Amino acid sequence: MSRDIIREEARLIMLRELHGQTNYALNDALLRDVLESFGIAKTREWVREEIGYLENVGAVTRTSAGSVVVAKLTPKGVEHVERRLVIEGVKRPSPAEA
Repeated sequence: MSRDIIREEARLIMLRELHGQTNYALNDALLRDVLESFGIAKTREWVREEIGYLENVGAVTRTSAGSVVVAKLTPKGVEHVERRLVIEGVKRPSPAEA
């Protein structure tokens, strides 16, 4: 499977998980665990690279807290998850079921 397909899928999973949090935020260790539950077993460094990509496209903000990196969903990230815009390099969410 293409690395880009895995990265695009992982980015969408991360945005959806952040969207589901009350404060729209999670740390890199928890996001790694979420990805692993979807069959994407990657290192924490890889997850941090993907957080960096999402930050570069404006979907999340990134802050450091001790030894962890915290990603927080931005309004643009919310717009992607809710299917109002498309962010390049992030898998498009499936259409809402009727």
